This record gives sequence, C-alpha cells and structure tokens, in this order.
Amino acid sequence: MPTIEIDYQDFQNLLGIDLPKEPEKLDDILSYVKGEVKLLKDNELHIELQDTFRPDLWCVEGLVRVLKGYLNIKRGLKKYQVKSTSGVEVWVEPELKKIRPYIACAVVKGLQINSTIIKGIMRHQDKMDQTYGRRRKKASIGLYDFDLITPPLRYGVAEPKEVSFVPLEFNEELTLEEILNKHPKGIEYGHIVRPHSVWPIFMDSNDKVLSFPPIINSHDLGRINEETKNVLIEVTGTLYETVQNTLTIMALSLADRGGEIFSGKIHYPYGRVKETQTPKLKTETLTIGIEYIKNVLGMDLTFQEIKNSLKRAGFGVLDSECKEITVKVPSYRVDVLHPVDVIEDIAIAYNYNKIPAQWPKLPTIGDTAPEEKFRSVIRDIMIGMGFQEILSFTMSNPKNLFTKMNMKKEKIVEIANPKIITLTCMRNWLLPSLIEFLSRNTYVEYPQKIFEVGYCVTFDGKKANKTRDIEKLASVTIHSKANFTEIKSVLDAITLNLGIQYELEKTKHESFIEDRVGEITINDYKVGIIGEIHPKVLENWKLENPAAAIEIDLEKLRETTK
Repeated sequence: MPTIEIDYQDFQNLLGIDLPKEPEKLDDILSYVKGEVKLLKDNELHIELQDTFRPDLWCVEGLVRVLKGYLNIKRGLKKYQVKSTSGVEVWVEPELKKIRPYIACAVVKGLQINSTIIKGIMRHQDKMDQTYGRRRKKASIGLYDFDLITPPLRYGVAEPKEVSFVPLEFNEELTLEEILNKHPKGIEYGHIVRPHSVWPIFMDSNDKVLSFPPIINSHDLGRINEETKNVLIEVTGTLYETVQNTLTIMALSLADRGGEIFSGKIHYPYGRVKETQTPKLKTETLTIGIEYIKNVLGMDLTFQEIKNSLKRAGFGVLDSECKEITVKVPSYRVDVLHPVDVIEDIAIAYNYNKIPAQWPKLPTIGDTAPEEKFRSVIRDIMIGMGFQEILSFTMSNPKNLFTKMNMKKEKIVEIANPKIITLTCMRNWLLPSLIEFLSRNTYVEYPQKIFEVGYCVTFDGKKANKTRDIEKLASVTIHSKANFTEIKSVLDAITLNLGIQYELEKTKHESFIEDRVGEITINDYKVGIIGEIHPKVLENWKLENPAAAIEIDLEKLRETTK
C-alpha cells in the first residue's frame, strides 16, 4: 500500500481549515480517502493509503481536491481548462515504436513555487514512476523549466556513444553509455534500455538534451527551482493509457497550485493517429439505475441523497429521470472502471457508519468444500516435491497464449473494451502464465520449480453465458538438465499419492518438442499434457535453460478419484 509524505502546514493551507494534530482525529478525516496517519513529527506527515488504484491521491494536491468535497468545502466536479497555445510540438522518430513508443506533454504556466512545493512535486513524481509507472517501465515523468527550452522538440533515438550531456546532480558531461555505468539512476534503470541498439533521447530544436528517458534529465534544462514559473511536463512509456493518465494527474496537481495548463501537440510516424493533443482531460459519463444503487448498498436512499453523495465524492451529476442518475467521472479518476466503483464512493460520502448493521438471515454450518480439500492435497504434494506455488492473473493476451507459445490462435474469451493492452482476454490454459513468470525471474538462481492451481476459461454452448471455468494444475521445472524423465516423476508422484493409474499416449503439440510430449489419460479421460518445452518457446520468452512442464485438468482428475 502506498505511503505518501507531505508537509503538514502545506496540507492545512491548501485545505483552508485548521487540522487536528492528534493522529486519531486526523484519521477520521483521512478515512474518506482510505488513509491513516503513519507518522506525524514536526511538520512531516506520512499517510498510508489503503486504495492502491488511486494515483491521483499520491500527492497533497490530490488529497486536498478530494477532501474538499467530502468536507463540504467545495463539492461537485472540479473543472479544468486546457489552452492550446503553448507552441510545444513533439516529433517522434519511427525507431521508437519497438523501444518506448509513446510520449505526452503539457506546459503549466504562471506557477509560484517554493522549496516545499518542489519537494512535494519530486516526491509525487517518484511515487508515480515507482508504482503506477512500474519502476519507469510503463511510464516515467520528466519536468523542465520551459523558459529555457526552444520548441519544437524531438523525441528520437541515439547510439550509446553518440550523444553526451551533463545529467541531473552531476557536473561532468557523460555519454548515454557512461550514464548507465556511472550515474545512480542509470545503474538502477539501465536494464530498461540496454536490450536495444539505440536508446531514447529528448531534445529541443537547438539540439540541447532535455533528458535520456526513462533514465535521467539534463542538469541544465531538466530541473526546476524556486525561480521557475513555467513547467514543461513530459511522460514517456510503453503503455499509451498509462502515459496519458500520468500526464493528466501531474498536470492537474500543478494546476491546483494556480498554474494554467497548455497542451502539447505530438506527431507520430506510426499508429492510426498520427497527430494528437495532450493532455486529454476527458470526463466519462455513466448512467446508473437508482434501484441498482439501492440493491448494491442495501439501503433505500432517495434520489437527492444519492445526488448529494456523488457531489461530495467529486463527481458531476446531470439532471436525469428519477429512475436513473447520470454521473460525470473526472478525468483523473483512472480507477473508475464499473458503476460499482462509483457506488462505493456514494457509500463513503453517505457515511458507512450510517448504514444499519444487519445479521445474516440464513445461518449456515461451515465446512471445507470437497473441491478445496482436493486442492489442498494437490498443493501439499507439489510443495512436498520442492515446487513453489505462484499466483498469476486469469487474464492474458493472445500474444502470450499463442504467438509466444509457438501456437496458432484459437477461439478465446476476449474483453470488449480492455483497459490494459496486456490483459485483453481470459486465459484458456495455464502454462503460459508460468512461462511468463519464469521470464520475469531469470535473475533468480536455478533450478526453478514452480506450480499453480488456477482457473482457465473456455467456450461452452450449454452454459448460459457460453463459457466455462476450468480449474487446472500446471507445473514447470527449468534448469540446465530439465527433461521429460524429471517431469514424468512429478506426474508419478501425483497419481501415486491419489491412488490412481495413468497412461501416456503419443501426441503432437506446438509448445513441446516432438516425440518428447505425451497426452495423459486416466480411465479413458484425457486429463492433460506433459513434455519438454520447445526451444522456440524458450527463445520467444528469452529463457536460456531447458524446461519441462505438465498441465492437468483438475476437475477431470478429481472425477477419477471418486
């Protein structure tokens, strides 16, 4: 859970009210944002936030924006204006498509900042980079004194020894390669760019370096101080939506300090949209049934009570029929994916303590379900053989499920409007999730032996929703001598402990080596597959050791033990 550090006096000044010094009383106010005081010493306030999906709250400006509504200081949708006369244009070079393809920019003018505000901005930038930006891989932020920059700007590439500049907090000029070897940020984040032959560079029209994204800014242009009035915000990354959301949140935080937001124009040589304006402060509209809200909350709220609660939570409310309510979601609320997210805020604004307590009406006698007992047995067997259990997302994408597994695409359950490009469908088999896990942990000592008990989703015309959840077991062993014999011994141990016998039938599967793969059959049930992973699959996932794997349908396996 994120913990943010803010200046207590600055927090109080922005909010415009006297805040209590006692942590318990301050917790009552912070409960509206699911926060609590972890430290209050002198003027330093540390707040732990329980909601990990609200990056807009990871700064004092965001906290104040939300709390003003809950405390009835300023309710309703806060409106921001973006002017389009900054003159900032960014030209993107085609080589970045496979390196770090997306960039978004904005200029915030007319700021009056001091050391306290700068310290808060730096903390917010670092928190966004580390968490929402996934340690700068998906998105990273650069801040610059706009008055020192000459547009238009170039977001391009350079060879490791081609460009040199003085990086932030240094006094000597270094090449890009030297920055990765000498600068602390280069050492920490260099792994993001090292796999590529050329690296990102951000420059102005005078060929002055602004930054080496996502590593470090220039010491000359890439820093702000108390004299800075106009700030250029730049965000680069690998996920378009993350980049856009990050820029929105950073720009609005500076706007809350009294600045005016001016847009930047981005020119792309690839993709469907060749020219775009950023930031995009677009509010989404949701229409929610009043009865649906009442049923979810279990309370008979009036239309006016719901409307007032929405305004306290910072939403806009449009006039609509009393059977439905139309809600305008702020552009910074990147966490709102479903009407239930809005309903939760209604409950918070209404006050959870006002919801009447109610005992369950149907008493039940608890016991462990037979399916759960069977899972526990399977887990105990796998752990007993030295395998480590992992948990992965049930959502995936066709590239991971098929392309990187050396397979042709099959019919899968896909998401109509995915929010993340790497999570666009439900997985139809478990093994790719384990292989992906191994590809992200190549630095861990070998041998590595992992397993997972999890659900996959397939089509089933007999079901009302045309899909069926299938629980599976998958395990992988990877090291220099991993082979079919080793993984077969795992299958032997599972079946022996369950008191069943199996047969192996010769089969073909694109993810496994031919003649080193078999189909597992138990009592005429085809329950799974076992074999050595194909070298092409290992190459696709950048795994350098042989691997052997097994995947079993636990539902069919459970049937054979009855």
